[in-house]
Amino acid sequence: MTCKSSFVYSDALLDYHFHSDHPFNQKRVLLTKELLESTEQLHQDEMITPRKATEQELALFHDHAYIDAVKNASNGTLPIEKGLEFGLGTEDTPIFPGMHDAASYLVGGTLTAVESVLEDKTEHSLHLGGGLHHGFKRKASGFCIYNDGAVAIKYIRKQYDLKVLYVDTDAHHGDGVQWAFYDDPNVCTFSIHETGRYLFPGTGNVNERGIKEGHGYSFNLPIDAFTQDESFLHIFEFAFKEIVASFKPDVIVTQNGADAHVLDPLTHLCATMKIYERIPQLAHELAHQYCNGRWIALGGGGYDIWRVVPRAWGQVWNVMKTGSPVKGDIPVDWINKWQPETKVTLPSYWHDDESIIPNIPRKSEITDKNEKVLMNLLKYTRSST
Repeated sequence: MTCKSSFVYSDALLDYHFHSDHPFNQKRVLLTKELLESTEQLHQDEMITPRKATEQELALFHDHAYIDAVKNASNGTLPIEKGLEFGLGTEDTPIFPGMHDAASYLVGGTLTAVESVLEDKTEHSLHLGGGLHHGFKRKASGFCIYNDGAVAIKYIRKQYDLKVLYVDTDAHHGDGVQWAFYDDPNVCTFSIHETGRYLFPGTGNVNERGIKEGHGYSFNLPIDAFTQDESFLHIFEFAFKEIVASFKPDVIVTQNGADAHVLDPLTHLCATMKIYERIPQLAHELAHQYCNGRWIALGGGGYDIWRVVPRAWGQVWNVMKTGSPVKGDIPVDWINKWQPETKVTLPSYWHDDESIIPNIPRKSEITDKNEKVLMNLLKYTRSST
């Protein structure tokens, strides 16, 4: 199967840069692009250039006062106390020169992907610079200044009047997008993530179901720390299929965080590349089954930028383009180019060596707990939508 897909990229995406010691590093987007080019899976005619989101577009979700605060922070005129009121100048989301423009390009990149798909230029589109799912209406949070996913879904609803299924597989709960549409029956949000008992942002419980007309359109699978591939994929696939069959979306938007991997330094899940092969396959299959192929995929978390993210995000594109993940060796020219820049040994294969998989003494207990979470979620899918 060969599908027409677009890859949103420009070097402007790399300008979203807090400081050299910050874990959020957009070099991972460049690393992924060059890995795909080295495998000859990505070509120039498949790439499209992101535009900068307008203030009017940002205001589809964000308050004007917040947008003004980000602009003032960008040029150094925002008082420290005022910045903290808006979540700016914190350890997680420090201020940097030009942050408004940089963040606006990330949002604009996601809007570019939306337009590529919904103007019938392509069936699918991938924007790895996006997926900043923690941003709130009037506050930055968790490395996220503007919430491109929320803006894009507001844009889809306004411009195209389509039902949207948002699926978030980041290790952190997709809180900003969930709350943005918590009362909207035309937007269904589904997040699988490490339980908030151990990890930021502390939300995403299975009983967060939506309010008013939106009740029954918010779904969460909070999974236990140290969850491995088999348990993750079993409950995710079961829930995803049930939710999409119940909601029957017109378009699927996925946030493809790559931080559930065992090597990620900020989370406690123990997945391998196996989940990053299957997750996009499911999205691809279900988009074609229910949405005439309309699928917009975004980046997200992922903090082992050398060994994990390029392969995980590369497989999203590989599946988007051909329907299947790539197997085999990582090109030697890519390894040789980037190895001098990192102390970790770059992977030689698309798959993981089994030696990285830890022995989890509580594996059976963790699997059982995750299964109970799934059963609780399924009670809601079968009774409310």
